[in-house]
Amino acid sequence: MIKIKTVTLHHITQTLKTPFTSSIGHVTDRESILVEVTDLEGISGWGEVVAFSTPWYTEETISTAFHLLKDILVPLLMNQPISHPDQLNHIFHNVKRNYMAKASLEGAIWDLYAKKQGVSLAFVLGGEKSEIECGVVVGISSISKMTEQISQYVEEGYKRFKVKISPDQDIELIEGIRKKFPKLPLMADANSSYSLNDTDRLKELDQFGLLMIEQPLAADDIIDHAKLQQKLTTRICLDESIVTSEDARKAIELGSCRVINIKPGRVGGLTESKKIHDLCKANDIPVWCGGMLETSISRAHNIALASLANFSIPGDISSSSRYWEEDLVYPEIKAVNGKITVPRAEGIGFHMQMDIVKKYRNSVTVIKNSYI
Repeated sequence: MIKIKTVTLHHITQTLKTPFTSSIGHVTDRESILVEVTDLEGISGWGEVVAFSTPWYTEETISTAFHLLKDILVPLLMNQPISHPDQLNHIFHNVKRNYMAKASLEGAIWDLYAKKQGVSLAFVLGGEKSEIECGVVVGISSISKMTEQISQYVEEGYKRFKVKISPDQDIELIEGIRKKFPKLPLMADANSSYSLNDTDRLKELDQFGLLMIEQPLAADDIIDHAKLQQKLTTRICLDESIVTSEDARKAIELGSCRVINIKPGRVGGLTESKKIHDLCKANDIPVWCGGMLETSISRAHNIALASLANFSIPGDISSSSRYWEEDLVYPEIKAVNGKITVPRAEGIGFHMQMDIVKKYRNSVTVIKNSYI
């Protein structure tokens, strides 16, 4: 049984080694909220808010998530003895959406729950793999710069390569990459920058043998994606359109996609991620774990999640050193020959480096349980 003593919100800002650009946003400085939940025995679990500073990916931001956590979600938990993390879905059921705020608190409870059981997070989630294959993401830039980055990642052994595209940088971009890397396991991420009017242009991508094209149409759409998928040979992967297992069920029934990207923050946490994974497995829809330019806390959660059986496509889980000068955890999260070992240690399997956290921390908010 988990009885919460304190919840600490660490607001941090880190600068990316290389600015990241997609069709809908540009990120240089990355804000995060690290959520630390401590029980009466002094055991702490960690989660992370993966929302961005502005609402360019979803409607949530770091500021709105902080408000939800401090004023609504954490108080809802304080007088609730918790026997299993799955209970949080019921506890939060009257709070609409705000999935990233919910996921950060739920992730911390999952970590704490696994630690109290004396087992790894991967184990309590039902993970089966001892190691996961890793993919990388390359932001929009010049063809020469992108191919240079890809060459480096090929040498490092990564297993799947995602490139961002937009209507003004797509066909020539993919063609240029394919000329240099004809057999590369390559996919394109459109971040909702196309419409059905672009169907003929998107059909041109079929010639390049892509693994998939991710979220070409509107972020809240599953109807038009079904129409588009009927006209494409390339598999459509849905990202932003899938925020619940019900969204996934409807998309599968409509034929809106042939792959689904699961991001725990986007769907409200690990419990809902598991539901989507199980549904996709039952319907022969492969899944993979997407990334959010997150810290190693979420990266550790993603490693555990990606150890589940149906995560058959390498996810956006790479070495922390690709993004950050210093890792917040030890041992450092590191891909070797394109693979990361799934930790067997308790909880997320990594230890917090609090001196590094404090170095990048803007503020800290401690919420104490007034019921004890």
